[in-house]
Amino acid sequence: MGNLSHQNKKNKVIFAMGATGTGKSKLSIDLAINFNGEVINSDKIQVFKGLDIITNKVTKEESAGVPHHLLGIVDDPDEDFTADDFCRHVLKSIDIILKNGHIPIIAGGSNSYLEKLVEDPNIKFREIFDCCFIWVDVSLHVLYQRVGTRVDEMVKYGLVDEVREMFVPGADYTRGIRRAIGAQEMEKFLLIENNIYVDSMTKSKVLAIALEDMKINTRKLIISQLRKIYRLRTELGWEMHRIDATSVYQKRGEDAEVTWNDVVLMKSVEIVSKFLIEGIGI
Repeated sequence: MGNLSHQNKKNKVIFAMGATGTGKSKLSIDLAINFNGEVINSDKIQVFKGLDIITNKVTKEESAGVPHHLLGIVDDPDEDFTADDFCRHVLKSIDIILKNGHIPIIAGGSNSYLEKLVEDPNIKFREIFDCCFIWVDVSLHVLYQRVGTRVDEMVKYGLVDEVREMFVPGADYTRGIRRAIGAQEMEKFLLIENNIYVDSMTKSKVLAIALEDMKINTRKLIISQLRKIYRLRTELGWEMHRIDATSVYQKRGEDAEVTWNDVVLMKSVEIVSKFLIEGIGI
């Protein structure tokens, strides 16, 4: 009983986890609105400024006035933003949020960085904070369709122009923001698009291949993210509250929003409410 009392005196941190395209960012914003929270980005590519479309950063409208931390904070596109850098920034952000009297909500798909934050013996995160992990999951068939459609939508929103502005022939795609899916895939097209000796049909084909490569590599990313989540859950014992959001993405428009509220948000609010009252976490 004494241990429970001690645990309940810990500050509480909420994690919104999941593969890319599952709705982590949306959930984190919804929870922040419901529980007076602030969001800390845990996507290691979104910490960089630029490439807002291909990195799928939340827009000002989507953020709905909720403060976001670690989003577009790194100016140098080639900087090596390490897991140690991430942990240091997160801890500073948590301190700011708690001083504001708000709840820290960490959201993003860089699970290896999250593992470093929570499991590093020097940080002692578990000793300092109670943690609530919410895992938004979507069946692969539906999720693959969703991220494929999202790439097509990115093109409409200006993907090609965005990548062109940052394009440097021969750039290192293993560092910084250029690790983002879409940067390297677009290279072959950008190298030939102004070449007068290459016909328009060939250029169109090269662009189509680039976009298909983006979809393929996004699917590979999803598998990698899920493997890490399974490992955190099974090997490291993270108690995750899994929420199946598949039905949300089988609908469109208002129906999808209603399903989101019923299937994802209501369950998440129930989980977080219990966590904040009882301190049930990992």
